[in-house]
Amino acid sequence: MAEKDNMPATSNEEDVRVKPQVVSDARRGFDRTAIWVFDLDNTLYPAECNLFDQVDQRMGLFIAKKLGVPFEYARHLQKSYYRQFGTTLSGLMQVHGMEPGPFLDYVHDIDLTCVPECPDLAEAIERLPGRKLIFTNGSRRHAERVAGKLGVLDKFEDICSIETCEYVPKPEAEAFDRMVRRHGVSSEQSAMFEDMPHNLEAPHALGMTTVLVHSDYVDHPAQLKVKTWQELPEHVHHLTRDLCGFLQGIKFK
Repeated sequence: MAEKDNMPATSNEEDVRVKPQVVSDARRGFDRTAIWVFDLDNTLYPAECNLFDQVDQRMGLFIAKKLGVPFEYARHLQKSYYRQFGTTLSGLMQVHGMEPGPFLDYVHDIDLTCVPECPDLAEAIERLPGRKLIFTNGSRRHAERVAGKLGVLDKFEDICSIETCEYVPKPEAEAFDRMVRRHGVSSEQSAMFEDMPHNLEAPHALGMTTVLVHSDYVDHPAQLKVKTWQELPEHVHHLTRDLCGFLQGIKFK
């Protein structure tokens, strides 16, 4: 699961709580898009599901047991490694030489009851022309479970997971480079959908069309900052609070 440290032009303009002029015809459209790349957590499913609370707690429990330290200190390490290395797992691997498999299996062993089946989203993804990929900092098994629960797994060609990227996480540019190479992605013909603004900087630099899927529910500092935007930053072409509605509203020639 993508770690959150706690934690369009739209098809409907009222989704955007920034100056109306930022949603303009000058923003990149999707006429040339042939590859659709979606983050998983808090992007394909609503952030209100709050799956990360479960993952967050299990990270602390795993670290405490594995390193033999009190839970409170394990939580301190968890957050420190996230800030220093980009993900807690990266810190555990680099500082403690920890194998990633057991960690990923443990932290992603969560209850998915809150994840709804979304037939409308499945239909909206299916109508997109071209290839569709999931690109996540989570494990492949986690992505398969969640996408399967949503009812969208069979709409995707493949999953680019943290294992696929050899544990180099987003937002590192190298993670995107590995995804592009592994899946034969043409950046100029691709669109990237993400819930974290800084995770769109690298795909924008590669030439992708970028879509921020924002929720007022989450309290990650990067998400809270979105509320202060007076206009969309250069690396965010579109912003929406409703992924399904956004996809349904895309017009193709």
